[in-house]
Formats: sequence, C-alpha cells, structure tokens
Amino acid sequence: MEETIEFYRKLLDNLYDGVYTLDRNRTIVFWNEGAERLTGYSKAEVIGRKCSDDILVHMNDGGHSLCELACPVEQSMSGHCGGESEALLRHKEGHRVPVLVRVSPITDMNGQVVGAVQIFSDNLSKIKLKKRIEELQKQSLIDPLTKLANRRAMEIYLKSRREEFRRFRWPFGVLFIDIDHFKTVNDRFGHMVGDDILRMVAMTLSRNNRPFDIVGRWGGEEFLAIIANVDFDELKEIAERYRVFIRKSTLNQPAGAIRVTVSIGATLCRGHEGTRSLIKRADELMYRCKNAGRDCVRIDDK
Repeated sequence: MEETIEFYRKLLDNLYDGVYTLDRNRTIVFWNEGAERLTGYSKAEVIGRKCSDDILVHMNDGGHSLCELACPVEQSMSGHCGGESEALLRHKEGHRVPVLVRVSPITDMNGQVVGAVQIFSDNLSKIKLKKRIEELQKQSLIDPLTKLANRRAMEIYLKSRREEFRRFRWPFGVLFIDIDHFKTVNDRFGHMVGDDILRMVAMTLSRNNRPFDIVGRWGGEEFLAIIANVDFDELKEIAERYRVFIRKSTLNQPAGAIRVTVSIGATLCRGHEGTRSLIKRADELMYRCKNAGRDCVRIDDK
C-alpha cells in the first residue's frame, strides 16, 4: 500500500501542472512539485494551511478575490461536481501568474465528499496564443510596410461606404493615388529607399486626412483614399491638398534630398454602381493625369 502511494506521489510530482488536494475543511494536505514550480511555495510552506489563507489568493481578471466571490473548491465540494475557470494566482515573489484552474471533489467509499483536488496549469501560453491570433487578424488588414490599411481592408471599407450610400444616400468619393516615376526611384536609389518613399507618402496621407476618412495602400506604389460626406468641390480640394503636401515632402538621404509627386484620380460614387466600377473610374482618371504630365488631379465632370 505504501509503495502504491509513493508511486502515485512520484507520478504527480513529475507532472508540469500544479496539483494539490484539500480536506473537507479546505486544509491543504498534498502539494506536488509542479505547484512548487508555478507558485514558488514549497510543500513545507503550504501543507497544513487552508487555501483561504494568505497564500495564492486567486483572483479573476477583474481583480476580485475568488475566495470572497465564489471559491471554486467550495463550489465543487458542495455541488459534488467539477469545474474549470481562468484565474490569476499570486506567486511567492508577489507577481500574478495566469492559470487555468480545474477542481474536482474527492469522495470516500460511500460517496461522501471528503475533500477536493485542484489542478492548475500555466495559462500564459494560451493568453499569448490568443493575443497572437488577434495580432494576425489585425495584420491581415494592415500593410506591414506602411502600417496603413491594406487592399483587403480598403475593399471592406469601400463596400461599407457603398452600402451606406445605397441605404442613406450618404455621399462619398474615392481618390486613386499613384507615385510618379516610382520605378525610376527604385532603379536609381535602391528598394530600401523606395520603401522609405512609400512610408513617407503613407505618413503624409494618414497624418493629413480627416478623422472620418480612410487611407490605405492599394498595392505597389498605389494608394486609395475613401473620402466621406463630400461634394465635387470638396473632393477636388482634398485631392489637391494631398498632392501638394506630398510634393513638398522630403526624404533626406546622404546623396541629397529626394522628392516625389503623385497623380490622383478623383471620383464620387454614383447611383447603383458597384465598387469595381467606382475603382476602375478613379484608376482611369489617374492615368489621365499620367498622360497629362503627372503631378496633377483629374476629377469627374460635375
């Protein structure tokens, strides 16, 4: 019998998870090595003490003590059922450790509850995974180079604005912005400088747009701006402001200052047209700028 008990004791000690058992009075009677690693408390420091003593002080993510609100161990023993919850325990050194807690009642031969076992696992990896997933979701809508919305995000925003126009007749316009002679910049100064130019243009656009307008990178050296609640004259004014601000921006390099210009096609959303038609028209207007000598704005006639 003693050999069997020792076998299971060693088995529990080899677990990475923390495991401890309590009697019916919630006094700790077993504390494995996993619990020592995760909490910093040795067996000698906790065995014989109650779980409600000033040891782990489990709390929820709202900062409230679980012992004061609803003790998982007490609930398990009184309800004759197990349970699982996320909590933050207090390490011996004072900091909080996120853990996943699983509690089950312990019964005797007659089915009477005589205690409980609590298993707690390091939950930090799960939290990091969740944050990583959120980060990836965010990154799937963000252009990694310019930190602007990417093409996918802009298509989502564009459909949303198009639906608002269909339902509420809220006007909006689109600016298709293309950096002039960008290939020449890359060929002459290299792609690293080209990336710096893209970031400079992106920063100029994002720092000078209205709070309710959206600017994103459409692809390559192309940018798209969705301008809300504007008429013909306001859209043209905003497009010209972008053009002038970019023209007067400067990227300082050892070889000297580098400046670029942009060609902008501007158009307002019409009737029941789709987003593809809208983008195509803005793109065609941008190419009219290229054919007219670049560094200019072309907008639909009133």
